Amino acid sequence: MDILNVLLGLWSSSGISKLFIGDGWKNLVMIGVSLIFLFLAIHPKFRFEPLLLVPIAFGILLANMPATGLMADPAGIMDASQAVPGAHWYNDGVLRLIYAGVKSSIFPCLIFLGIGAMTDFGPLLANPISLLLGASAQFGIYVAFMIAISMGTITGGAIQFTAGEAASIGIIGGADGPTAIFTASKLAPQLLAPIALAAYSYMALIPLIQPPIMKLLTTKKEREVEMKQLRAVSKTEKIIFPIAVFIIVALLIPDAASLIGFLMLGNLFKECGVTERLSETAQNSLTNIVTIMLGTTVGATANGQDFLKAKTILIVVLGLVAFSFSTAGGVLFGKLLYVITRGKINPLIGSAGVSAVPMAARVSQTEGRKYNPRNFLLMHAMGPNVAGVIGSAVAAGFMLLMFNH
Repeated sequence: MDILNVLLGLWSSSGISKLFIGDGWKNLVMIGVSLIFLFLAIHPKFRFEPLLLVPIAFGILLANMPATGLMADPAGIMDASQAVPGAHWYNDGVLRLIYAGVKSSIFPCLIFLGIGAMTDFGPLLANPISLLLGASAQFGIYVAFMIAISMGTITGGAIQFTAGEAASIGIIGGADGPTAIFTASKLAPQLLAPIALAAYSYMALIPLIQPPIMKLLTTKKEREVEMKQLRAVSKTEKIIFPIAVFIIVALLIPDAASLIGFLMLGNLFKECGVTERLSETAQNSLTNIVTIMLGTTVGATANGQDFLKAKTILIVVLGLVAFSFSTAGGVLFGKLLYVITRGKINPLIGSAGVSAVPMAARVSQTEGRKYNPRNFLLMHAMGPNVAGVIGSAVAAGFMLLMFNH
């Protein structure tokens, strides 16, 4: 009898039993989602941005193991309503403590520092029209914003979003995880978890999402267009560019100063020629460390108990709508330039105007080579790609300027 009681006690205290009680099925669903993401990241046939998808997927897995307390917040650091009397910050789960770097915007800014150090603005400077392609690929931000702000009317009041929440959802369309996190932390902290997860998931799934849209909106003739080699950009231009961009953006849209500032600081490390060690650290060690912590904790916010709700799922769907319209906006503007330049611009590079660097540019390159093996669109696509990074940060700054009261 004692052995039976011990076994029953072990069963009732195990995580397995909790998966089959009450809402435990939600954790099982999210565990399934995690395994699918891991498959897409690791399998040789797919390998969709494994540096992002592996930590995100494993973070989901960590968060949905019952009774582990990895995201517990007894000290109320993130949510005062969860505070337990007498609890200290060190009583919080390890992932919850790391997540503080996401919620405070420290991680997004550090990621932008690394992105800046890895970015070559040469293709943008060599072909300034890329700025327009990058701007057009932010179209989905505003489409999703309009849909989200109208959701109360559409659902008869069942689901409603404030202007700040709608703006944060729209930023997912920029395909820029750090910017989405930064915006949501200011305008809709209560929605930060689903917005961050959607933004990073869609960034990782770019090779799956973009090609059908690119093919649908272009003709075979347009996809086969070969583009001329870009002009050489001087070192002086590359040094002046990050300084000038920061000054202009910070003066016009102060709310975007932190993101643009760290982006341009990283780029200046790379281009000035006297800070090689700092550039190397920002590109490699720092970015890799922050990516591990940010990706894992973003995934860990997808606890089934909190995530599988109608409003949360709607946010993920609206994020996909935003991302799709952004891709379409870039491609359609690319088609317009194709007509204006009499066939000198390949519209496929327009899809790279979303700010997922360099994933979106690689997709343009891959799709172009499918239809013309001699095509080399990567450097041409990098122009809109890096313009999209600036464009999404500026769009976020505009949203903060409008709604951060």
